[in-house]
Amino acid sequence: MSPTPEGLDGWADLPFWQEDWPRIKAALAAETRPVFPPPARMFEALRRCPPEAVRVVILGQDPYHTPGKADGLAFSIPRGFGGRLDSLGNIFKELRADLEVTREVTSLDDWADQGVLLLNTALSVPQGAAKAHARLGWDALVRQVIARLEDRPRAFLLWGGPAQKFAPQAAHHLVLTAAHPSPLSAHRGFFGSRPFSTVNRWLTTRGILPIDWTDPDEPEHP
Repeated sequence: MSPTPEGLDGWADLPFWQEDWPRIKAALAAETRPVFPPPARMFEALRRCPPEAVRVVILGQDPYHTPGKADGLAFSIPRGFGGRLDSLGNIFKELRADLEVTREVTSLDDWADQGVLLLNTALSVPQGAAKAHARLGWDALVRQVIARLEDRPRAFLLWGGPAQKFAPQAAHHLVLTAAHPSPLSAHRGFFGSRPFSTVNRWLTTRGILPIDWTDPDEPEHP
C-alpha cells in the first residue's frame, strides 16, 4: 500500500512520501501530547491546491497549538472558533490597511480554492508547544513543494524567519518577505508591508486573475 495520503493529486509523486513520511508518521503516532491539526486535515493545504492551480504561496511557521484552532491551512481558523485570532487577526488588520477590506470569516478555505497555497514550514505541532515539531523533517516536503512550483511565475509571501529560509530561486517569481504576523513580531515589518495589493498588481500585469481577499459570498473589491 502506498504511504502517500489520499487526495494529493499533483503532489503524490514527491519523493517525500516514500523517503520521509513513514518516519514522520511513526513519530507522530508516538507523540504523547495531542497534535494539531487533526490527522484528516494535516495535508489540507496540498489537497485544496494542486500544483497547476497555485497562483500564490503564503508560507508560515507551524500550526496553531491551541485546541480547535488549526485546520491544516496556514493562518486559517475554523469558523466559530471564538478565541483569540492572534496572527490571523493581524493579517486582517493589514488587509484592512492595504485594501480597505474588512474580513470577518476566519476560515481561509476560499483563498485556498482560488489558488493560494497556505503552507507552514512544519505541518504539525503538539498542544501548547510551538515549534516543537520544527525539526521533525517537514522541511523536506516544503522544499519539494516549492521545487514543484518552479515551472512558472508565482507570488510567494514568506512571513517570518523560518519561511524565509525556503525562498524560491527562480527569478520569474515574486518573492515578498516580512516579519511573521504573530503579535510578538507583527510590528517589526509585517504591518505596512501591503502584501495583498502588491500580489494582485503583480498577478494582473501578467494576465493572471487577482485574488479576492474579501469574505466569501461578498462582491469582489474593486
